[in-house]
Amino acid sequence: MHIAHRTRGFTESVIRAMTRLANEHGAINLAQGFPNFPCPDVLKDAAADALRRDLNQYAITWGSKRLRDALAAKYRHWYGMEVDPEAEVTVTCGATEAMIATLMAIVDPGDEVVVFEPFYENYGPDAILCGATPVYVPIDPGAPLDLDRLRAAFSPRTRAIIVNTPNNPSGRVLDAGELGAIAELCARHDAWAVTDEIYEHIYYQGRHIPLATLPGMRARTITISGASKTFSITGWRIGTIVAPAAVTGAIRKVHDFLTVGAPAPLQDAVAAALETLGDDYYAGLAGAYRDRRDALMAGLLAAGFRCRAPEGAYYVLADFSALSDLPDDAFAAHLTRAIGVAPVPGSSFYSRPELGRRQVRFAFCKTIDLLRDAARRLATIER
Repeated sequence: MHIAHRTRGFTESVIRAMTRLANEHGAINLAQGFPNFPCPDVLKDAAADALRRDLNQYAITWGSKRLRDALAAKYRHWYGMEVDPEAEVTVTCGATEAMIATLMAIVDPGDEVVVFEPFYENYGPDAILCGATPVYVPIDPGAPLDLDRLRAAFSPRTRAIIVNTPNNPSGRVLDAGELGAIAELCARHDAWAVTDEIYEHIYYQGRHIPLATLPGMRARTITISGASKTFSITGWRIGTIVAPAAVTGAIRKVHDFLTVGAPAPLQDAVAAALETLGDDYYAGLAGAYRDRRDALMAGLLAAGFRCRAPEGAYYVLADFSALSDLPDDAFAAHLTRAIGVAPVPGSSFYSRPELGRRQVRFAFCKTIDLLRDAARRLATIER
């Protein structure tokens, strides 16, 4: 039986596979990035209210008016961006769908897409599904971006660059100078910047700078975000795209044929949260995640891992070379089965598996008590 060539290099999501392994062995799941604590009550109350009001049918394909208006108000308040909710906002089934819908709208077969490495596992396959070639550029959590290498990655075939800051899995935050260099290259090569800003409010130093706010970039930046991480509702699948009107029409057509639309009652609940929660909520979110980060970091360092504290997002990419000679997938399975803590093998975040063979990723979007329990279990690793 024939299977499309485009799928032959793909594997199942390693992250989701590690969740199943964690469940099988009763391990603490620090692999998949979903919180084990509740979302704010305003979201639950608003979702229940939407259901009681029988808001059960299709919303407008590109998002309910209430949510699009709330998103436009948010971008104005937080970043000084003037966004037209009628012509520049699309609501999708999660940021994951937002990324593939965007790339399918702007990338043709034979094009190239620049991707920073390590990367969230969908980016490479997304480019390949479009018939494009991903071109990888290393991003080191402990060093400035290699701008010479970045410049060399751009070519006449470059259609887009994917910019994920704060970065999953490394926790790296690109600074204003690095973002400026990306903007300059996009302008020089007439390329799109596709930004994944899903962790925009989970910051431990500095502040989030949307690439679209840099001079000249509003017209060539497609900004992706969503509610999953900010409101601890990863299962709701509410993603967002803010893009120039000239490209939004193409994105909306792809989105329509991919999923039609995101869940109507949940869109209403996210709108209620955006309208209701003030700046103190977002400050508290970052503060709580800082405490969780510090708890996990202490446990990892004490257990013998080598790692840097992330600047944003809620992951730690850790080197286990001092603990084991096993490759990353075998070591992650060993931690899950024998120690009771499940990470993600590092190779799943790289274009070539050997680049991540000595790393695993831990997610700390968990309660402090659970992270401390994980730290106690990790302390039992034999060196």
